[in-house]
Amino acid sequence: MLTEAFDVRDERFSSLVLGNVHLEKLATGCRWAEGPAYFPAGRYLIWSDIPNNRLMRYDETDGSVSVFQQPANNQNGHTVDREGRLVSCEHQGRCVSRIEHDGRRTVLASHYEGKRLNSPNDVVVKSDGSLWFTDPTYGIDSEYEGDAAPSEIGASNVYRLDPQTGQLATVATDFVKPNGLAFSPDEHLLYIADTGATHVKDGPRHIRRFTVTGDRLSGGEVFATCDVGLFDGLRVDVAGNIWTSAGDGVHCYAPDGALIGKIKVPEVVANVCFGGPKRNRLFICATTSLYAVYLRVQGALRPGT
Repeated sequence: MLTEAFDVRDERFSSLVLGNVHLEKLATGCRWAEGPAYFPAGRYLIWSDIPNNRLMRYDETDGSVSVFQQPANNQNGHTVDREGRLVSCEHQGRCVSRIEHDGRRTVLASHYEGKRLNSPNDVVVKSDGSLWFTDPTYGIDSEYEGDAAPSEIGASNVYRLDPQTGQLATVATDFVKPNGLAFSPDEHLLYIADTGATHVKDGPRHIRRFTVTGDRLSGGEVFATCDVGLFDGLRVDVAGNIWTSAGDGVHCYAPDGALIGKIKVPEVVANVCFGGPKRNRLFICATTSLYAVYLRVQGALRPGT
């Protein structure tokens, strides 16, 4: 018997969730919770509170919550790279940065063809070490989540940062506002959300699916359209199901694009990530709070997922 947290739309969803499991609120007091990243070696999670310009830390060993970093350059999305380092999308810094093992901050990407990036939003790492990130304008649209400024690039693109050369290249230039992104477990597919409805009337509120060939993308068809609010951050499990944020909780899509179920959350969800020692705990950043729920399925065994 499933609890009220789960809304089953397809029986496939029932095999992914557990009976008698409840949604847990782990922390609250944020203005806009975003960008969760789990560190297995320390059993802790960090996440962004963007308007409050801070990173928060949840310790899974004792349930304690603390401020991890403040000020924090209005950081948004994060990932953990193959060496266990924190990679961050900075709104205020208008860059993608990394915290080294000794605590130093390294700026990895800040300009494209001599022009400043807008405000990097979300980032994932591929098994070859390359970083793929989105760059909409949310951090420069106002003073709320960064510093208001005009876009020097004049577009919102998706980029790939080469791990060997440090060269930054566009991989998708036809988005209105690219947002969350995640690879399939075999990295043959890349899912990217477009939240362009925030800026364009009747604009996109969907996830697109691309085929990945080396350092290039092809395809880009609409995979799913959000029926409540907007998609934002997303992650993929070992079976290739997509777990994505939405206005009424977390939506789960099968690889064939069918909405198979929802996790109902009482706040608008911005982002999610898998964590826990067995990667079967879904952490959920939802407006003012951090939530979590245990699942029957594990997150894909890849850095940053």
